[in-house]
Amino acid sequence: MPKLPDMLAMLQAGMHFGHLTSKRHPKMQPFIFGQRSNINIIDLEKTATQLQIALNFVTEKVANGGTVLFASTKLQAGPLIEKYAKECGMPYITNRWIGGTLTNFGSIIRLPKKLKDLEGKFERGEMKKYTKKEQLAFQNEITKLKEVVEGMKTLEKLPDVLFVCDLKKDRTALSEAKKRKIPVVAISDTNTNPAGVDYIIPANDDAVKSLDIVIKLMSEAVAEGIAKRNA
Repeated sequence: MPKLPDMLAMLQAGMHFGHLTSKRHPKMQPFIFGQRSNINIIDLEKTATQLQIALNFVTEKVANGGTVLFASTKLQAGPLIEKYAKECGMPYITNRWIGGTLTNFGSIIRLPKKLKDLEGKFERGEMKKYTKKEQLAFQNEITKLKEVVEGMKTLEKLPDVLFVCDLKKDRTALSEAKKRKIPVVAISDTNTNPAGVDYIIPANDDAVKSLDIVIKLMSEAVAEGIAKRNA
């Protein structure tokens, strides 16, 4: 199993820092250790427990053939989502969540398919029959599609798990996942409402080091699941 960081590493990453006590969501109270200078302090022992449960779930789901969609439109999370999703070969969304990505999957999935088709035609030289103006129009279409669906090119069916990093920024993704009965794993800060999340990971969702730890571990859990699947 992926090795969890020790308490010192979690503290150094700032995983324990929540938001102002005035912004605390009551449903996150069970995961709060206390407060310091009006800042909620997350109970890292509970974070470690919840994180291990989430990682175990992801590993087993992937081992049984499941796909995990890594998603977050949060600025500081985007590069990490892309990096670690690519490392474990899973689909990802970072720039923009298209409404209906899960609830209208049959229509949305045509976009990454179209992107792959256009890229393939350029690679095979099939676009040479078009004028330079027409080729430029196709190139512009590829650029626009890549901005929103580049990470979805490997997604051929509804994901079996949705992993998100910010329950405020990614609320639409959570809502769609629940409508399609897709289990959700999510980083939940003290100011967020974790209702509807199947596997809550209480942690700082703003600090890059905190995000890096969780997203990397999620990628490692996927990789272990793939290894089990192929064993």
